[in-house]
Amino acid sequence: MRDLRVEYLTPAGPVCAVDGVSFDIGRGEVLGLAGESGSGKSTVAQALLRILRPPAVISGGQVLFEGEDVLAMNEAQLRQLRWRKISLVFQSAMNSLNPILTIGEQIVDAIQAHQRVKRSDALDRAVALLKLVGIDSSRLTSYPHQLSGGMRQRVVIAIALALEPPLMLMDEPTTALDVVVQKEILHQVSELKEKLGFSILFITHDLSLILEFSTRIAVLYAGKLMEMAPSQELFHAPRHPYTKGLLGSVPSVRGPRKKLVGISGSPPDMRKLPGGCRFHQRCPSAMDRCRSDVPELRELGPDHIEACHLDSPT
Repeated sequence: MRDLRVEYLTPAGPVCAVDGVSFDIGRGEVLGLAGESGSGKSTVAQALLRILRPPAVISGGQVLFEGEDVLAMNEAQLRQLRWRKISLVFQSAMNSLNPILTIGEQIVDAIQAHQRVKRSDALDRAVALLKLVGIDSSRLTSYPHQLSGGMRQRVVIAIALALEPPLMLMDEPTTALDVVVQKEILHQVSELKEKLGFSILFITHDLSLILEFSTRIAVLYAGKLMEMAPSQELFHAPRHPYTKGLLGSVPSVRGPRKKLVGISGSPPDMRKLPGGCRFHQRCPSAMDRCRSDVPELRELGPDHIEACHLDSPT
C-alpha cells in the first residue's frame, strides 16, 4: 500500500478518513493494524479490496498486489482477485452469515461463486474446511443461530479459506468473543497460517491481542500512521506517545501489579482536525511545534518508523 487516501463525501465537503497510509505485507507475515475506533482501520481493509461504498471514495495512492495495482482493476479483474487472492473476515460473524441459509449452503455458495465446480465437489470441500477449523461435518446442516459465537467465527474463517487465498484480511474477528475463545481462535488461525502459508492483515483496537500473534504492528490514529515496528520491539520499546498510551492501558498477567493509565480525551472530530500532529491535544509530551507542524514519518531503526517531533531533529 502506497500513500492510500480515502475520503467520505459530505454536504459540508470531503472528510479524509485515511491520509497517506503506506505499508507492506510479506508472504506468510501477520501485520497487525491497531488503533482506537474511528482511526481508519476498517476503511483501509475495505479500500484494499475495493468494496467501499458511497460516499467513500479512494482519492489517492496505490494498492499493489503481486505487482498489479488493485485500484486500476476493472470489475472482471476484481472478481478474480476477491476471495481467490484476498479474502475478508468481517467484524461480526453473525452479521456476516445469512440467517436463513445453512452453514453448508453458504460455504458451497462461496466456492461456486468463484470456481466452476460441481455441487458435490463443493460439499466435499465444505466438509474439509469445517474439519480444518475444528467443526464436525454434522454442522453443515445447521443455521447460524444454532452455533455458538466461537463456532460462527470459525465458519466465517472457513469461508475465507475456501479458495486458499494468499492474503486474508481479518477485521476485529474476535471482538464479540470472550478471552478464552479469542485465544483458541487466534491459536487455530496461527496453526492454519503455518500449514497453508497465507499472509494476514489483522485489524484490532486491542494491542494485547496481537502482540504475540503478529510479525509487525502498525498503529493508526485519526487516519494517519503513527508508528510501525516489529511486534516485540513495539512492546518493549515503543516510541510514539500514542503507542505508549495504548500499551499502558493493557493489563499484564505477569510481573508486578501496576496502575493502568488510559489516554485522556477522545479522538478528534475528523471533520475538524487539529493543526500539526493530530494527537497533540491528548499527548502528555506535546510541544509548541506539535500544534503547528505535521510530523513526518522517519526511520528510527531497522523496520521501525514513527511520526513524532520528540524523535525528530529540531
